[in-house]
Amino acid sequence: MIRQLKSALILFALMTLLTGVLYPLAVTGIAQAIFPVGANGSLIKNNGFLVGSLLIGQNFASDKYFWSRPSATAGSPYNAFDPTALTGSSGSNLGPLSRSLVDTIQQRVNYLHRTDPGNLLPIPIDLVTASASGLDPDISIAAAEYQVSRVARVRGLSEEVVMTLVAEYSENRLFGFLGEERVNILQLNLALDAIK
Repeated sequence: MIRQLKSALILFALMTLLTGVLYPLAVTGIAQAIFPVGANGSLIKNNGFLVGSLLIGQNFASDKYFWSRPSATAGSPYNAFDPTALTGSSGSNLGPLSRSLVDTIQQRVNYLHRTDPGNLLPIPIDLVTASASGLDPDISIAAAEYQVSRVARVRGLSEEVVMTLVAEYSENRLFGFLGEERVNILQLNLALDAIK
């Protein structure tokens, strides 16, 4: 019995060392060597200050910015870089027949019409429906194009300049067929701020 217990403890210690220490260190080391930006959260710095991540949606509320997709957690995207307003990640779990969901979407549609009353483009679905996680960093190209007139007007820029930025920061489908074409909102808004 003692001999079996000793063997079990030795095996336990070896497996703990192998799977709990050596394997995580090896995977972390390989990730840091091959994918250092991604392994560290794809963080973006602007003028030496951390402003966000390419992977996590940010809350841009001002009319001079492109807005991200709404979040089911708080009505706005998750903002991990604001320690006073951490919202977490969650879905609403509301179905298409939910009166609450219909009312919320209608409120978002009304808000978009109020902020840009001259915009006659159809409102893209990702500007009025919440992300399941609240973490989406991207919006569809149609959602970005819908916001061009408001952003250009508020910033005093031509729509052509703003559309050029949208085109510049648009990303294609992964491998040409996975996902949708999209625009990273944080990168696009930082590029807007860089225009003098």
